[in-house]
Formats: sequence, C-alpha cells, structure tokens
Amino acid sequence: MISKLRQTLFMVSLLGNALLANTGRAADAAFPTKPVTMIVPFAAGGPTDTVARLIAQAMSVELKQTVVIENVGGAGGTLGAGRVARAAADGYTILLHHIGQATSPTLYRNKLPYKVEDFEAIGLVTAVPMTIVARKDFPPKDLKELIDYAKKNKDKVTYANAGLGSASHLCGMLLMKAMDTVLTTVPYKGTGPAMNDLLGGQVDFMCDQTTNTTSQIKAGKIKGYAVTSKKAIASLPQLPTAADSGLPGFEISVWHALYAPKSTPPAAVNRLNQALKVALKDKIVISRFAELGTEPEPEERVKPEVLKAYLKDELTRWDGVIKKAGQFAD
Repeated sequence: MISKLRQTLFMVSLLGNALLANTGRAADAAFPTKPVTMIVPFAAGGPTDTVARLIAQAMSVELKQTVVIENVGGAGGTLGAGRVARAAADGYTILLHHIGQATSPTLYRNKLPYKVEDFEAIGLVTAVPMTIVARKDFPPKDLKELIDYAKKNKDKVTYANAGLGSASHLCGMLLMKAMDTVLTTVPYKGTGPAMNDLLGGQVDFMCDQTTNTTSQIKAGKIKGYAVTSKKAIASLPQLPTAADSGLPGFEISVWHALYAPKSTPPAAVNRLNQALKVALKDKIVISRFAELGTEPEPEERVKPEVLKAYLKDELTRWDGVIKKAGQFAD
C-alpha cells in the first residue's frame, strides 16, 4: 500500500514538473504578451532619444507589442540605467544607452548605483558621428583657425556640453586634450538647453552628435567645422573630418546599444535581439538614420556577445582617458 502511494506521488511529481516546464516554454515562446518599456536615460528630444524612438517603432511591429519610450534623465544617464538594473528580469524593461555605459563606471566611480554586470547585452544599434560646431557668427572660418583662436583666447572662449557624462562632455575632453588647451566649460542639463544657447549665441562652440546638429547646420543656424568620423558623411558632405583638418587621429563616435536586467531569460533576450535586427533593416529606420548622419550596425555586429566584447574594450579605453583628465562626479 505504501509502495503504491509512493509510486503515485512520484508520478504526480513527474507530471507536475513536465507541466511547469511546458508552461515555461510556452511563456518564453509567447514573449512579449504586453508592452515593453524602453528606458532612455536622457531627456526627450535629445540624440539618444531620437535613436530610441526610431528603433522602438520598428521593434513594436516585429514584437506585435508596443515598445513604450520612458525618459529617465539625470546624473549623466546613471539614474535611468539604475532603474533598469533594478527592474524585474523579465524582458519587459530594457535600456537604450550610449557610450555612457562605458564611461559612467569611471566618471561616477563612487556614486554609480549599479554595476556593469547588472545587465544582459541585447545588441549594438548604431554609432553616431559627432560634429564640432559653433554659433553662426563665430569668427574662425575652419577648424585650424578655431584651434588657433581657442588657444589665443582660451580665457574667453566658452565650450558648451550637456552635462557630466554626456557625449558632448566626452568629446570636449578629447578635444581639449588634442588641442592641448583648457577652455572655459559651460555644462547644461541636457543637449536641448546647450543647443538653445549655442543658437542664441550665449556660448561659442560645442561638439555634439549628428543626430542633433545636422538639421541646424543645414539650416545655417550654426556653423559646422568638422565631423569626428574616419571619413566624411553623406548628410554633411561639406564638412571635412577633424583628422584631416588640424587634429590628426581625432575620432569619436557615440555608439548606442540595448540592454536588459541581469538574469533576464535567454528566450526573452533572443526575442528582443531578433526584433532589433529586424528593426535595423527597416527602410524608414535606415533612411532616417542616413538623414541624421549615421547608419544601423551590420547584422553580424548586432549580437549579445559582440556587444559584451565591445563594451569591455570601451571600458578600458575610457577609464584611461577620464582618469588622465581627472574629471569625476565626486
């Protein structure tokens, strides 16, 4: 009697485990069953927000669920990234971050509310070139003249950036290092306010992503001097590269990537990665990226393992640059 009871309980246990496994597989296969929130750790209307909204729309079509953008700005992107690090690891909260994912661990060495290991890599999205731009009535005619002018007037020339950890801040550090000149820096709480003051002539120049400057340059509202990519870009063919215009070897692009909280199920990560790959082939995304001076990453680079390796290299690169500059959040 006892033996039969044990056998019955054993069979019930096996059946229960099988049902749980099947339920888990069904849940994974069904992902997502509700909207996905994509956290952008910067203000709406900025360059990273522009990239996020383009791919979110295309990913929504592939996932058959809305990808909702939520802007959580502050502290150089660390507040939004921290929100995702603490989110439920179910694939329904993801992070679209830029190069700041590699620079924040050093910039915020004693204040970072998360660790790089708190995320699962989904995939690279795009690498956006930057432009060196100035108020439209800034005297220098080209980049070589700008460098000379800045060196001779370093106590008067003002360089704007979007705050500690922003792409414009990072570009500024590299730029002043390459120029061997320290300029008066004017930090803002976001790209929008910085650009507004550049347009209004309250500051002299800045370095910002093509996603934020291309339309302003084309409209003649600001003066463009150079792009920071290896070669000239189609959307701004009149601008030479910084390397060819007085700053040999100067190159910086603001790469963007998607992440999920640590321990997000592999099936969810894979589904999000597949949706990202499809989104980056979308004709509208490709066209809009081209207008903004960038392009989607090729499919072979849109892989979690590629992002992991790239992030590791970038962490090492920027750790040295930031420590040498001595610019920290504490």
